[in-house]
Amino acid sequence: MNTFSHTHTVQGQKIRAIGLTVVNCDRSLNFYTQALGFELISDMIVAGKDYSDLEGVIDAEIRIVTLRLGDEIIELMEYINIDSQPIPPDSQSNDLWFQHLAIVVSDMDRAYAHISSFPIQPISSAPQTIPADNQASGGVRAFKFKDPDGHDLELIWFPPDKGQDKWHQNTNRLFLGIDHSAIAISNTEQSLHFYRDLLGMQVDSHSLNWRATQARMDNLPGDEVQITALRPTQGGVGIELLDYILPGKGRPIPSDWKSCDIANVQIQLVVNNLELLVDKLRRNQVQLISPGVVKFTNNLFPYQQGCLVKDPDAHAILLITKS
Repeated sequence: MNTFSHTHTVQGQKIRAIGLTVVNCDRSLNFYTQALGFELISDMIVAGKDYSDLEGVIDAEIRIVTLRLGDEIIELMEYINIDSQPIPPDSQSNDLWFQHLAIVVSDMDRAYAHISSFPIQPISSAPQTIPADNQASGGVRAFKFKDPDGHDLELIWFPPDKGQDKWHQNTNRLFLGIDHSAIAISNTEQSLHFYRDLLGMQVDSHSLNWRATQARMDNLPGDEVQITALRPTQGGVGIELLDYILPGKGRPIPSDWKSCDIANVQIQLVVNNLELLVDKLRRNQVQLISPGVVKFTNNLFPYQQGCLVKDPDAHAILLITKS
């Protein structure tokens, strides 16, 4: 059996989960289960050198609540013994810390009515329909808002000719799963070098979104954004790069923000050869938060080893090897 290609080609195979640092796990658990239909999978407290090294936070004690929606997983992470900085209340969609989860719905009007009864902060004025002449996303309906901590979320509905096949199966569920996480970036080519060339993700589509619809969706007048969608080799949750041409780039992620701060969102990417990838990232001057590959001895953990790194704009990516 020739294993050369498997062991020597570094690939981002799939996104296992997306972690959100939260102020209070109980409050966030209530919101995500009641407002958005997530189910509780597990609730644990982690402490010790392994996890502190991984997250780059000394002596951290973290409650991790794992939730599932359809096939997708999020982890709510509350730092029990460390004060967390809040997300700036004047955050906008073009600030480089912007990162949303796109939650797919089967009926936008019903979903919008349902979440409107919860303590959300709307970003969009109402659900928006992307114009038909947008080849990549014409007919898609979307509504952006913030959760109780200020994390950015999006409800998204796909017409029959758009989106993955799984979003079009007959179901009586209103909230179906997570399609992608979208991140604001400063330079498309720079981000493609990281996600495509270094992490081995594949480009799915490109589009340019603008006009009044996008402005109402992002609450940014005169908004024009170049969107590049990527997916890991095994499909599933993707990453969208949002490169704001107008009104231009917002504020960068402050260099002193840590994993324990509320703006922290970390995409967990399963890779097939972590040691090799971390060496490659080091050679390419990628910033590591972890000291290197951290190995876990706790078999309750969903992965055996991990390394937290930053993309070119300082978004957190947790590279893991599954147990």
